[in-house]
Amino acid sequence: MTEAAQLADVRPLAERMRPRTLDEVLGQDHLLGAGAPLRVALEAGRIPSMVFWGPPGVGKTTLARLIAGHSRAQFLPLSAVMAGVKDLREATAQARAALQARPPRRTVLFVDEIHRFNKGQQDALLPFVEDGTLILVGATTENPSFELNGALLSRLRVFVLRPLDQAAILQLLRRALTDPERGLGQTAEALPDSWLARIAEAADGDARRGLILLETAYELSRAAGQKDDALLEKLIGRGLRRFDKQGENFYDQISALHKSVRGSDPDAALYWYARMLDGGVDPVYVARRVLRMSVEDVGMADPRAQRLCLDAWDTYERLGSPEGELALAVAIVYLAVAAKSNAVYAAYGAARSAVEQKGSLEVPMHLRSAPTKLMKELGYGAGYRYDHDAPDAHAAGQQFLPEALAGTEFYAPTGRGLEAKIAEKLAQLRAKR
Repeated sequence: MTEAAQLADVRPLAERMRPRTLDEVLGQDHLLGAGAPLRVALEAGRIPSMVFWGPPGVGKTTLARLIAGHSRAQFLPLSAVMAGVKDLREATAQARAALQARPPRRTVLFVDEIHRFNKGQQDALLPFVEDGTLILVGATTENPSFELNGALLSRLRVFVLRPLDQAAILQLLRRALTDPERGLGQTAEALPDSWLARIAEAADGDARRGLILLETAYELSRAAGQKDDALLEKLIGRGLRRFDKQGENFYDQISALHKSVRGSDPDAALYWYARMLDGGVDPVYVARRVLRMSVEDVGMADPRAQRLCLDAWDTYERLGSPEGELALAVAIVYLAVAAKSNAVYAAYGAARSAVEQKGSLEVPMHLRSAPTKLMKELGYGAGYRYDHDAPDAHAAGQQFLPEALAGTEFYAPTGRGLEAKIAEKLAQLRAKR
């Protein structure tokens, strides 16, 4: 693009470089490649109402526009952040008018950030999606199963858009750099390959971010009259990875951390811990989850783990970031390599289930306290044997569960770590009982 043309077209590079055809869309071959579900539906002329779920900058809006163009449908865009029921009524009126025109036209109603609609607004769409008045295409960065009500979700096909890999981003950058009509109109050598690779890495799967960085880097290099790598690093800085402290990425990553610890992989556990800190998570939240891991997944196999996690949390509270983060890293590695047991976790769950299923079972008479004469006369505490008066401080054969649960064993210790010794001791005690 000539300099005069760039001045005439004030749109950002990311907007100018939107794909014009389905074949120009990068990184979504699982949806648009030969035989892929969305491609098959489009080629058959069956355009369902749908929702695109994916991170920012992967082409959700672009794809909605292309679908409308491919099907020669009217395209009506709305933002759920600003639109209300009145806007939906106006959109459906336009959709009806388009159907009644000659020739009739379908309408694609594109709702960006559709998860921002409340239940009433979502319900207002139902009859028009149901009767085909419009084709609803929603876009969301949030999990639709959490953010959309069941009635609307059941009428939509969910297509998951993936972050673009670095190869796709790099291809997009080269296209934007050399496109004579919409791009920067330069030769591929206008920016060094090392710059393009670094920008693709910093884009972190977001095409929009990559194009913004490319445009800024190009303008910066022209203004400075040089293409020094230090200049690019100054522009990119530390960079930002995808992370939402209240959204899907947050829960996916804490799940990955927990499962890595449970799976005894300290390297993966440290990676996910570092990812969460990089994304801005509160380390105190991680400390709470790590403490939970110590009792849920290590348990009696290594009771020291719980104390170590408490100490790590206390150390973080005293030192703060970044020094205190290392204490949590120590706890995470310890948990990952420690012997594992969820036997107490499972036993506690089984005991709770017994409480729910069996109701309010009576406390056996010999276990009841007898502080008054009447209670003693009624048999409270009768037959109880004081364990410390028995050999090995264990009155063998004494029962402590309600009669309906006599003989029930909730706790099944493993043969791992300290719990192996506990299992031996418990087997002896149960045999005597």
